[in-house]
Amino acid sequence: MSETPPAQRRPAGELEASVLAALWAADGPLTPAEVQGELDGRLARTTVTTILSRLHDKGAVSRTRAGRGFAYSPIHDSAGLTARRMRSELDKQDDRTTALARFVSELTTEDERLLRALLDEVEPGGAAAGGAVPYGADDGHHPDPGTTP
Repeated sequence: MSETPPAQRRPAGELEASVLAALWAADGPLTPAEVQGELDGRLARTTVTTILSRLHDKGAVSRTRAGRGFAYSPIHDSAGLTARRMRSELDKQDDRTTALARFVSELTTEDERLLRALLDEVEPGGAAAGGAVPYGADDGHHPDPGTTP
């Protein structure tokens, strides 16, 4: 009797990323069935519903009533979600200085230059100069650091 190899597990976060990508590409809120359709039926509707519920619990999506269920919308764009996750990980650290120092030491030269430019625009207290969100963080676009948003 031959044994069947165990099914390969997807990398952590892959399903959430797929569901979020479908939501980001949409023109408005999507129900779990609509998300499933956007994913070409690769996931069962119940799986999509579970993922959306978990994303809602994590604060990554909002939901509104749609019939007997819900329709979901992303709260942040991709860049905003990444920033939120980075902040969440930093908040878990007892030694923020070491965590930030190690993060900075891992940056590429280009990323370090960009980070320096962004920090130069931030006023004391954390607000961007003029109250603006630096480098289009609200829409995911990142103009050249030498330009003014």
